Amino acid sequence: MPRERLSQKNLTLKKTLVRNEKMDLQKYLNDKRAAINRVIEQKLESYTLSRRMLAPMFYSISAGGKRLRPVLCLAACEAVGGKTSQAMEAACALEMIHTYSLIHDDLPALDDDELRRGQKTCHVRFNEATAILAGDGLLNTAFEILADWAQDSIWDTPIMVRLKVIQTIAQAAGCRGMIEGQARDLEFEGLNIDLEALEEMHRLKTGAMIRAAVVCGALIGGAEDWQIDNLERYGLNIGLAFQVVDDILNVVGDPDIMGKAVGTDSRRQKNTYPALLGLEGARQKASELVESALQSLSLFGEEAEPLRAIARYVLDRNR
Repeated sequence: MPRERLSQKNLTLKKTLVRNEKMDLQKYLNDKRAAINRVIEQKLESYTLSRRMLAPMFYSISAGGKRLRPVLCLAACEAVGGKTSQAMEAACALEMIHTYSLIHDDLPALDDDELRRGQKTCHVRFNEATAILAGDGLLNTAFEILADWAQDSIWDTPIMVRLKVIQTIAQAAGCRGMIEGQARDLEFEGLNIDLEALEEMHRLKTGAMIRAAVVCGALIGGAEDWQIDNLERYGLNIGLAFQVVDDILNVVGDPDIMGKAVGTDSRRQKNTYPALLGLEGARQKASELVESALQSLSLFGEEAEPLRAIARYVLDRNR
């Protein structure tokens, strides 16, 4: 790479780091999480008929997750000048879909995990049948919320944009996104795959929903085409970076901090970035992806500071 290009990249990264130091990311995340949690609780109580299903659904979704996807949705909306109140329903639906996927991932038929977010997994706390139903309940409640939002006349978002948001989320969560990625993950256990196949699997399994969160926030915020294109690249890169760091933490993470077991990927003979690239190679890969995400925000102003800070958080997190 020419020296002048390398210098420019280093200067951009330094400027980003300085801006991030000025921003109180933890306060931003705490404020957004608190708002998201309030709406999720309200939605679950209003959309659930009885305690029979509310208890396991609420148990799983209130276990203290990072709320990365809904926060990204709100931050992307802000980055294009939109109001976060317009995107809150979509943000909460994204978190419900994410939690449903975790409940089902933990089941004995898949990963058979006993801990999630520092507490017993849903099927261990209740039973396997209840966990399946709780996951199904969260998934369908998410789309019921989105459908009601699409029909609500109080919002300014055009109806075609609302339908595009629902389509984007459905595609990311389904057989052209997260479910396909999970299926490949199971299929590839014990097999040796190359880097291209690994990246495509994780762009589907993890990256699709993170990309969807960013794109949907931008759509709701009234983004222009160039903004959506750049934010989509941002979402794709941090989505993949998130998975790379997840793979690294499964090797070197502290289970007490992470709230779940480590070393499980190796025991299940899963394909991971540390297994394919080594720990240092995986760390370098994560850094490159985050740098690419930051570059995609170069045309945005101060309103995109939360997205820049979240990109660094994805790289530096320990859980």
